Amino acid sequence: MALDVRRFIARFVDEARDHLQQMEDGLRRLEGDPTDQAVIDAVFRSAHTIKGSSRMLKLMPIAETAHRLEDVLGALRDGGLTLDGEGRRVLQGGVDAIGRQVDQVAAGTDLAPADQALCDRLATLLTGPADGLAVPPALPERAPAESEAAPKGADPVPKASQTVRVGLDKLDDLIRLMGEVVSSHARLRQRLADVRAIERRSGGGLGGFIRDLRDDVFAQERLMEDLHGKALAMRMLPLSMLFDPIARQIRDLGQSLGKEVDCLVAGADIALDRQLIDRLGDPLLHLLRNAVDHGIEPADRRRAAGKPAVGTIRLTARQDAGWAVITVSDDGAGLPLDEIRAKAVRKGLLADSQASALSDREAIGLIFTPGFSTSPILTELSGRGVGMDVVKRAVVGDMQGTIDVETAVGQGTSFVLRLPLSLALMRVLLVAAGGQQFAFSGQYVAGLMSLPLSRLRTVADREVVVIDSEFVPVASLAGLLGLPERWGRPDTLLLVLIDVRGKRMAVRVDALVDEADMVIKPLPDHLRGLPLVSGMVMTGRDALIAVLQAPALLDLDLAGRSAVRAVGEATARRVLVVDDSLNTREIEKDVLEAHGYAVTLAEDGRDGLQKAQAGDFDAILTDIEMPHMDGFALTEALRATDRYRDCPIVIVTSRQNDDDRRRGIAVGADAYIVKGDFDQNSLAETLRSLLG
Repeated sequence: MALDVRRFIARFVDEARDHLQQMEDGLRRLEGDPTDQAVIDAVFRSAHTIKGSSRMLKLMPIAETAHRLEDVLGALRDGGLTLDGEGRRVLQGGVDAIGRQVDQVAAGTDLAPADQALCDRLATLLTGPADGLAVPPALPERAPAESEAAPKGADPVPKASQTVRVGLDKLDDLIRLMGEVVSSHARLRQRLADVRAIERRSGGGLGGFIRDLRDDVFAQERLMEDLHGKALAMRMLPLSMLFDPIARQIRDLGQSLGKEVDCLVAGADIALDRQLIDRLGDPLLHLLRNAVDHGIEPADRRRAAGKPAVGTIRLTARQDAGWAVITVSDDGAGLPLDEIRAKAVRKGLLADSQASALSDREAIGLIFTPGFSTSPILTELSGRGVGMDVVKRAVVGDMQGTIDVETAVGQGTSFVLRLPLSLALMRVLLVAAGGQQFAFSGQYVAGLMSLPLSRLRTVADREVVVIDSEFVPVASLAGLLGLPERWGRPDTLLLVLIDVRGKRMAVRVDALVDEADMVIKPLPDHLRGLPLVSGMVMTGRDALIAVLQAPALLDLDLAGRSAVRAVGEATARRVLVVDDSLNTREIEKDVLEAHGYAVTLAEDGRDGLQKAQAGDFDAILTDIEMPHMDGFALTEALRATDRYRDCPIVIVTSRQNDDDRRRGIAVGADAYIVKGDFDQNSLAETLRSLLG
C-alpha cells in the first residue's frame, strides 16, 4: 500500500514552521551566549525532527539540508566546535534555506534540489578549527518565495481562514482547566449531599430548595460534560498520523535486513488524544521493529516451513467503548519460549526446576524483565536489553493501559495494547479499606460483587471464591497495604474483581464509596517512585485519594506466596492440568505439587491434546467450558488413543447438573468434581485412589 503523503503535508508544513521559528529564536539567543547548552540542544532537536519528518514523507532536499544542519549542531552540542558570529550566520542560512523549501511544499510547487553550495559550507564547518568556525562570506539574504511574491494584476480579496492554529501548550492548558472544572463540580455535588443531610436532620422544609439545587447541579453537569467533550475533541487525532508513516518505515526496514515484509494497516481512523499519540510512537515502533527483526523469518526459512516468502505484519486498531485496542501482529516464528526459559536460567533469574515448571504465559512475561533479551549479538535493533520493559512501562505506567501477548510456534506473535482514548478524564472507583479511601482506575476493574461469607473457600493455603467457573484468589486490600482490618459486615464479602492480562484477583474492601469520571493528577517528582500508586484524585471534600496501580498490587499479592513450587522428585507422578482459566490452573497446580505431583499446564482443550500427545502423563485434569476444544471432546479424543485409553481422567468444572455428569461418564471420565464443592484433600484422595 503506497503512502499518500498529501494527507500529511499540511501538518508537516505547520510543524516545520514551528521548528524553524524555534531555531531562529535559538540562534538569536546564541548571539548573547554561544555556549548555552540548553539552547543548542533545543535547536538540534528541531533540526533532527525536521530531518526525520521530511524523510518519512520523502522530501529528500529538505532532509538533506536538515541533516547537514544536524551534523553541525551535533558537533556544537558535543563540544567539538564553538560558535562565532560568522558560523551562526551560516547556520542561519541553512534555516532560511529550509524555510524556502517548506514554502515550496506549502505552495504545492516542485521541490527544488538542496542548495549544494550551502550544504558544502555546512560540511566544511566540521573540519574547521575547534576554537572558532572559519566560514566563507556571509550568505545572501533570503529571497521571498514564489508564494510570497506580490501578485500581478488586481489586488486579491482577503478571505478568512477556515482554521485557526492554536499552540499545543495553549490547548493543553485548556484541557487541564477543564479537568479542574470537573474536579470543582465534585464539590458542588458534595454540597448537594450536605444539604440533603441537613434536611433529614431538620425534619423538612428544604424540599423545594433541594430540588432546585439538584436540577441546577445536573444542568451544569450536562453543560460541563459537553464543553469538556468539545474541548477534548480539538486535541483528538486519527491514528493514521502515526500508523501510515510507521508502516512505510517498517517496510523499508525489512528491505534493509534482506527480508520481504508487508505491513498492513487497519482501523487508522480511530482517534486518540494527541497526548497519547505523542507517547505511543516509541513503544509502537519498538514492537514493530521487533516483529521485523525477531518475528519474521528469512524468505528461505519461510518457504521451507510452507509459508509465503513475504512476511506480513499487521497494525490494527479498534474502539471498545472508551478504549482503543491496538494490535501489532506478525506471521513469523513465534516467541522462542524454550530459549526464553533457558536465558532466564543463564541470567540467574530462575533455577532449572523453576524455569521448566513455568507455564507459557509466565515464560512470555519474562520478556518484560529489564535487560532481558534472547538475541545472541548486539545490533542496532536487537540484543541491547532495553526494550520490552520500556514498552511495558510506557503502556502501563505513562498511558494507564494494558499490554498482553499471544504467541504460537511457527504461527506468529501478537501484542495487544488497550489504551484509554484520553488521559484527561478517566473512570475511577473509590473504595474504603482499613479506615482509609483508595481508588482504582476503571480499566483494571472487571466487576463488583457482594457474596455471603459461605462462598469463601481455602485452596492451596489461600482463600478463593469461584467466579465464572474459575478459582479466583481473594486478598484483603487492608492486609496488602498493611492497614488494620475493619470489615463493615463480617458475614459478607464485598469484592472488587481486578483483571490484569488475564490474571484475576478479588480484592476485599470495607465499602464502595463512589464511581465517577475524574481527573487523575500525576504524583509530584519526589513520590513518583512509589510502586503501588499511579496518581491522585480529589474528592468533593478536597481530599486527595491515592489511585492504586492494580498490576503492582497483584504482584504484591503474588510476592507473598512462592511463585513456583518445586516439582518434587524425578519419580513423581506426572499430571496434566487443562483449564482456560489462568487462576484455576495455578491453584490446581499448587494443590497437586503440595501433594508431590509433577504438573504440566495447558490453556485449552486443543493445547491439552497436543501436550498429552507430546508427553506421557499418569493422570489428566480437565475443565469442560474451554475454547477450541471442550473437556468432553478432549476426554473422548484421549480415550481413542492407546496411550490414554486407561489413564485416569478427572473433570473439574462448575457444571453440576446430572446431564453433564452422565455425559462425562459417557466419554470416559473417571471422576467428576464440581468447583463449587471443591476440596483440595478430596482431589488428592481421588487421584491417589485412581492411580493406585
